[in-house]
Amino acid sequence: MIKKIMGFARLARPANLPTAAADILAGITISLYFLNTEAATFFVESRFEVFLLVCSSVFLYAGGVVFNDVFDAELDAVERPERAIPSGLISVPQAILWGVLLMVSGLFMAYGTNVLSGNLALVLVAAILIYDGVAKRYSFWGPLVMGICRGLNLLLGMSILSQINPWWVALVPVLYIFAITLISRGEVHGNNKKHILISGLMYAIVILSITGAIIMFSDNLYSSLPFIILFSFLVFRPLSKAYKENSPANIKKAVMAGVLSLVVMDACWVAGFSNWYIALGVLLLLPLSLILSRIFAVT
Repeated sequence: MIKKIMGFARLARPANLPTAAADILAGITISLYFLNTEAATFFVESRFEVFLLVCSSVFLYAGGVVFNDVFDAELDAVERPERAIPSGLISVPQAILWGVLLMVSGLFMAYGTNVLSGNLALVLVAAILIYDGVAKRYSFWGPLVMGICRGLNLLLGMSILSQINPWWVALVPVLYIFAITLISRGEVHGNNKKHILISGLMYAIVILSITGAIIMFSDNLYSSLPFIILFSFLVFRPLSKAYKENSPANIKKAVMAGVLSLVVMDACWVAGFSNWYIALGVLLLLPLSLILSRIFAVT
């Protein structure tokens, strides 16, 4: 029974789930700044709506990775036989039911926040299933649709006040996730130095975009710099190692670092458009992800 429960947990990638929560907190903070609403007060006064939207994002993400494994069952039987479905621990029908329950719960909580959030969550579900079922088989469309999913998740956070402003911020995680997905192409066989170089350039554009947005629209550059420096270190250090020694093990570490560092990227946004102590609160999701990554697979 315990093995079965752990199997369902493994399907949901618990180590990745704090990154979904961080997206929502960052999206809320950015939106509040542009709507001239004090973030700390809002998080206290609207804590139920914040909680609902965070849980919605976490459930939708979990459902998405469950369906990822459902669609990959045959391939995983060859390349990753230790996963819950190919190992026989969880059957495909059980995994499908688990994924549906997670996604329906996520949608229910999003609509419980407001109609715009619910509609955005519905679009996000469609994008997730398009990625899982079709897009990931293509070298360009796979990374793009995966990035769009993460951008939509950031917009989901912004929607908490029934409007989205500024929408263009969502382009940054699209580029970032595109980069991570490119790196992951070498997780099984290695030999992806070209993808790593392209991804490194994308990482640099992401960091410059965040820094530029903070300089243009906020006066919090100095308080956000420690977070930006930390983010840069966490993503580029494993990426450079993966380039020097282009092995599947190093590539997997670079992918894992990229995924978990989403929390730090979100903390950069929060520090730039709110207060450093709220950003520090978001950053505390990173140790949670790291602890869970010792128990559950990230990729």
